[in-house]
Order: sequence, then C-alpha cells, then structure tokens
Amino acid sequence: MIMNANVVKRDLPKVMIDSVSISQYLCIVALVVLVWVYTLKSTLNEDSLLLLDISLLVSGFSILLLTAEMLSITLLLNYLLKISFFITGLYLLSPIYHTLTRSISSDTIWALTASLIILHLFLHDYSGSTVKAPGTLENPTITSNISLNASIVASVLIASRLPSRLHVFAIVLFSLQVFLFAPLVTYCIRKYSFRLHLFLSFSLMSLTVVGVYNLHNMLCILLIVILGVVNVLGPYWLIRIQEYKFEINGPWDEAKLCFNITE
Repeated sequence: MIMNANVVKRDLPKVMIDSVSISQYLCIVALVVLVWVYTLKSTLNEDSLLLLDISLLVSGFSILLLTAEMLSITLLLNYLLKISFFITGLYLLSPIYHTLTRSISSDTIWALTASLIILHLFLHDYSGSTVKAPGTLENPTITSNISLNASIVASVLIASRLPSRLHVFAIVLFSLQVFLFAPLVTYCIRKYSFRLHLFLSFSLMSLTVVGVYNLHNMLCILLIVILGVVNVLGPYWLIRIQEYKFEINGPWDEAKLCFNITE
C-alpha cells in the first residue's frame, strides 16, 4: 500500500510567485476597463486613443522581435503583413460597429459588457499553455476560445456607444491589441527573463491601483482585496489543504492490460 504517491508538495513562496501571473492579467483587464470608462466620459479623445494604440503596437512589436529566438526578415515581414490586414479590417468595419447596438438601451449594454468581462476573466488561460511561439497557438481549448470571444464582443459593445467612427476604430484597436496580444507578449517576457516579468507585473499592479483610486475609492479597496486574495490568501489556502490530501494506491488498483501480438 502506497499513500499519497502522486501528491505534489508545494512551496508557499513559489506558489505566491506563480500567482503573480494571475494578478498581472487581472490588472491588464482593469486598465482596459479604465480606458473604456475615461473614453466614455470624453476624458480621452480620438487623438489620445490613437497615440495609445501606436505606442502599444510599437512596444509590443518590439518585445516580440527582441525576445524571438530566431529573428529573420521573413518573420518581420510576416508580422507587418498580419498587422496591416488587422488594422485595415478594423477600420473598414468601424462604421458597422458604430451603429451595431443603436436600438439597445445603455443599461443593457453595461450589464452585458460587465458579464462578458467576468466570463473572460473566469475562463482565461492564465498558464499561457496555449502559447507555442510568437504568432502561433498550440491546441487552444474551448474555454480559452470562449474567453477570447467574450472579450471581443465586450469591446465591440463599448465601441458602439462612442460618438464617432474614429473613436470606434481607436477603442476597438486598443482593446483587441490587449486581449489578443497581451498574453503572447507577457509570455515572451516571462520566458526571456523572469525578473523582468516580476518587475512588469508589480509595475502594472501599482499603475492599476493608482488608476482605480483616481476613479473610485471603494473600487480601489476592492481591487487591493482581490490582489491580496490572489497573491497571499489563495496560495496559503492551497498549501494548507494539502495536509488533508489522502490518496491510497495498492495492488487492488485496476490492472492495465497489455496485448503482445506476434505474428
């Protein structure tokens, strides 16, 4: 009889460090929501949004190139071609997005957007296991696809409430850059340098807390509580429940049949 043969013994500091990836993405989504709110309040205009889009595009593109294991002209041209098609398609579709929800009330749009963002966070793949290499995905699961689609629909719903087509194009481009490429960029950074990954994560946390505090004090407290649960309470609870793990393996387990067919 063997007890707890397959139980993985976890270390609290390591679990806390691993949970930083979850907090990092939570802060990324919170920053996206902040940009949505400030855009709806007309605090951010079209020029500011376009400047933000260009900054994110250049920085993300540079990170992918710098962290790529094999940098070539073919890879560079492939990136540029895909980005060009991506931006052109969004610009052509922006008039449709602008009038997509004209007959739907704003309260319905806010409730549906909030539900989709929660669904996106709940089903998102925080391990980055579907990321194989820059620009490719490996074995995407149904839940990760649902999560991505939920974030795209939420972005379109928010964009449909903006006053101009340029606003729509800028905010959809910003949202899709984050939701589509942020997991890939953060994965490349973590693979390239774990210290840089931690620095980026804590910087995003600080920036998000300050941004949410400027928006609403109670929301800032809620965010701090969530980050504390994810980074401290959650790992501690995971380590504690390992004591109650009880698994028994022995000779009474089901036998594995092996057929040796010889001619």
